[in-house]
Amino acid sequence: MIKKMLLEKVLLKALSNGADFAEVFVEDTFESKIQLLDRKIKNSIEGNDFGAGIRVFYGTKAIYAFTNNLSEKSLLAAADAVSKADAGKNEILKIDLMSEKVISPHKIKIPFDEISKSEKIDFMRKIDNSARRYSELISQVNVNYLEKVQKVQIANSEGVFKSDERIYARIAAYSIASKNGEMQTGGDGPGAFKGYEFFKSINPQKLGEKVAEQAKKMLLADYAPSGKFPVIIGNGFGGVIFHEACGHSLETTGVAKGASVFADKMNKQIANKCVTAIDDGTVPNLWGSTTIDDEGNPTQRTILIKNGILKSFMIDKLGGKKIGMESTGSGRRQSYKFAPTSRMRNTYIAPGNDKFEDMIASIDFGIYAKKMGGGSVLPGTGDFNFAISEGYLIKNGKITKPVRGATLIGNGAKILHKISMVSTDLKYSEGMCGSVSGAVPACVGQPSIKVDEIIVGGRKEK
Repeated sequence: MIKKMLLEKVLLKALSNGADFAEVFVEDTFESKIQLLDRKIKNSIEGNDFGAGIRVFYGTKAIYAFTNNLSEKSLLAAADAVSKADAGKNEILKIDLMSEKVISPHKIKIPFDEISKSEKIDFMRKIDNSARRYSELISQVNVNYLEKVQKVQIANSEGVFKSDERIYARIAAYSIASKNGEMQTGGDGPGAFKGYEFFKSINPQKLGEKVAEQAKKMLLADYAPSGKFPVIIGNGFGGVIFHEACGHSLETTGVAKGASVFADKMNKQIANKCVTAIDDGTVPNLWGSTTIDDEGNPTQRTILIKNGILKSFMIDKLGGKKIGMESTGSGRRQSYKFAPTSRMRNTYIAPGNDKFEDMIASIDFGIYAKKMGGGSVLPGTGDFNFAISEGYLIKNGKITKPVRGATLIGNGAKILHKISMVSTDLKYSEGMCGSVSGAVPACVGQPSIKVDEIIVGGRKEK
């Protein structure tokens, strides 16, 4: 991508006004997106985005600039700009980049360019047809296809010089069921760090039926009750609550500013003893995995909470400097247009020892939130509300009828203490996580968990 001698020259220029640290992040990304809507291809967009970002540290102050012109003149101009943003006393007269081979555990079997676009579109149409055949109540289907190949090169003034390639594949399907002016949606968006073999592992008919079934079931469901009672939060995307209400508060992005409820809780009990939470970027071919982070550090498996005790934060280089801790390989960014910061990768509550059937049997009256939907969180407090996209009433220890229109309302730090049972059925779900360094692929996950008490917003009395 960029030759070693030029990278060394750019780094020296960035350090020329006394900065403590300098870094260059180079990227060349190819992305292809196809959208099928109203049985027609509405969008088919593909192309390359390439450029470089240059960052310097003056103590714990970071300066960042980027350019999509990779000529020597443009790179040196960007380096000059960040160097002049402040002044320091550090003197580095020579940089020796030490090239290090990155060995990826993520095996790619079928490159995207070996498959014709017509085959990819045919795959999408099978999902669309299957969803529409499932029920006459299905009024709309939307299918989105993504393939992405990101090549990066990272060099810094400490001698780091690494290259990496990330391959992403994802298919997202949504259906709308309509009746008498009412509508309900079903959706799923599996993805992986894989080539086209990922799409071959997906049964398009089953995916279409799955999203149609969810939409139809919720359309015909009764409204959920409101009140404060136990809830079983299902596995997979149920982990979005931990991700949003707790995970972001464990990133040094907020911790270093004192803007996290967990900032002073290291080695203290912050959850029930049955809760262990992990952020793991090392799982082969998982959507949120990487081989190295966007600062060139090896990806790690980080235990955040162990048996209810806070054990670690998710730490990037700058965040680590601010709180006096080493990086956990959590520095991530959407592209060269963003400076990296601490981010989640595959973040999940670890499996427990309880059986799902026992969890249901332990509840006289409550809700089984089989699948969670979108929601909102106040980052400073962890207060949240999340919609249940597929829910069921629990009565006398049994799952009874489907219910819709339910919302879970609570606080991330408090809900951790109210988790009393954790099942064995760990599952991951894929999504895009947004923060100050852009949107990055991330998995949420958990086994089914029992929350002893939480506010449920619904339209009916208990």
